[in-house]
Amino acid sequence: MSSFLSSVASSTTKQAAAAVGVTALTFLALRQHRKMSALRTAVSANSSFSPSYLPVAIFVGGTGGIGQGTAEAFARHTKGNAHIIIVGRNRVAAETIISKFPTPTAEGAKHEFVYCDLTLMKNIENTTKSLLERLPRVNFLVLSTASVTKIGREETEEGIDKKLATFYYGRFKFINDMLPALRNAVARDEVASVYCIAAAGRGKTIDWDDLGLKKTYRFVSVRQQVPRYLDIITQEFSIQNPAISFIHAWPGTVRTNLGHSIESTPLRLTFKLMMLLAYPVSMSYAQSGEYMLHGMLSASKQAGWSRIDEDGKNMTKNEYIASEEERKKLWEHTVEETSRWKSISS
Repeated sequence: MSSFLSSVASSTTKQAAAAVGVTALTFLALRQHRKMSALRTAVSANSSFSPSYLPVAIFVGGTGGIGQGTAEAFARHTKGNAHIIIVGRNRVAAETIISKFPTPTAEGAKHEFVYCDLTLMKNIENTTKSLLERLPRVNFLVLSTASVTKIGREETEEGIDKKLATFYYGRFKFINDMLPALRNAVARDEVASVYCIAAAGRGKTIDWDDLGLKKTYRFVSVRQQVPRYLDIITQEFSIQNPAISFIHAWPGTVRTNLGHSIESTPLRLTFKLMMLLAYPVSMSYAQSGEYMLHGMLSASKQAGWSRIDEDGKNMTKNEYIASEEERKKLWEHTVEETSRWKSISS
């Protein structure tokens, strides 16, 4: 009898496992079909981008990952006929990327790399000053910077954690510094758009007593709070500059090299394992680039604040509208943090 019951139990377990497997495969097949359909839509929409002027686009963090994918898609759909600037630290990677861009045929079109260590605010100011001196206008400012070398807090000489510097403070400073060039594009009746590729809709409650996470720093706190920082600060930028588009995007799960530079071997391997397990539901950086470009071009058709999801569509869930008090407090804190280096170096 016990043998019979064991046989029945074993058969039932196998049937349940088979059912779970079939369900999982069906889910993945349906998801893949939906994603491919969405990708075709994005590519088709991107191919119709044909401005009457030569667009100027800056890709901050465009030497790898999603930033690279978006820059490549932009170059491809403009047929190289744009002034494209990639900002970052890896000159070799940038020049390799640029070498594969379509050869431009329009007058004034060119592709270049600008070196900048984006962990330091003083470096960003030197870079933006140089750009403003030679760029009469900027149409698209795309920011996708991120850096993870340690899980714990790792302060720069300016007193800012490196992860926060690349993911938040550096983005703020680059945007704030480049506003004159974006406003010049508006004055010429051209598109002026700021595109933050980060984690729209993924933010949690902010600890307003510890902005910058100097007292309660944890890696999970960075992941939970900083996306909301970006939601709030892009809203404030939009209110101060109503003629410019400010967009916060969530690219979804993308296969990139983020995490490969983590110094701790166990943590680096853990990160790689997580990415491997997520492979069936993740996308390549090139696919993400098409989606992100689609989102940017679509949202840039009108001024104001918006959020974009992983398919490049307007995000309708998890919306967080900050109060005037929240916007003011975060703005003042951020201006202070991104200016502190001046008193340190004087």
